[in-house]
Amino acid sequence: MSTAAPQPLSGISELAAQFDYFVLDQFGVLHDGAAPYPGAVEALSRLKAAGKRSLLLSNSGKRSAPNEARLVRLGFEPGSWDHFLSSGEVAWRMLAEELSDTVNARCLLIARDGDRSAIEGLPLTVTESGADADIVLLSGSEGDRYDLDHYRRLLEPAAVGGVRCLCTNPDKVMLTSVGPRFGAGRIAQLYAELGGAVEWIGKPFPRIYEAALELLGNPAPDHIVCVGDSIEHDIAGGRAAGLNTALVATGILETSTATERERLFAEHGAPPDFLLPAFAW
Repeated sequence: MSTAAPQPLSGISELAAQFDYFVLDQFGVLHDGAAPYPGAVEALSRLKAAGKRSLLLSNSGKRSAPNEARLVRLGFEPGSWDHFLSSGEVAWRMLAEELSDTVNARCLLIARDGDRSAIEGLPLTVTESGADADIVLLSGSEGDRYDLDHYRRLLEPAAVGGVRCLCTNPDKVMLTSVGPRFGAGRIAQLYAELGGAVEWIGKPFPRIYEAALELLGNPAPDHIVCVGDSIEHDIAGGRAAGLNTALVATGILETSTATERERLFAEHGAPPDFLLPAFAW
């Protein structure tokens, strides 16, 4: 991990010559939510063939298994990654342990497309009202369907009542079919603005990196590189964990200028070690 100017690279092959472990973001790096980026399927498979170990680390409020199934549907080769860890998976395991003696707590679940995988198997009953919730779980955003006032009305009673809130998708911006929209992380910010306290689970926060490194067998940090498209989440999180970082110019940064990226490096105190045009070999 360096404080020098980022080193431009032409492709993932140059990182493979330096590192043995790859911690990879999915949305914005491997795919755009609808299709893989050009060269991404091949690059992931070639890392595996080169004997590199990869862990896909995602700020998805869904558990790991449905995320992996989606990658296969998008055309990625099954088994071309070693581990998948989502923030939703980390939260689910944490809640399963914490709620082991609980019976049917009421959960206000903010998710996408009615998805309830974030709480399946947990002793939680979904409520539609923030006024009678025992816990708020922010696992996704429908910012392409609703505005922030919709979420304000839903969440304000819970925030005022001091209800515990977990955000399992800290991304403030998400990619949708109609362009970038506000993510679950922005809804969590709103909850805090309304007076509620938020527990953040996912990048750039430490808990998800601790779980990721444990899955990899806790290798030496200088053997690991994190690849992402978000300076705030992937790069800042990787640097805070003491890891090398590489920024790709796809995803949320696809239309950004070099000047805008430099501003974000300074804003988040997180310049990457390497710059890549895309996740391609």
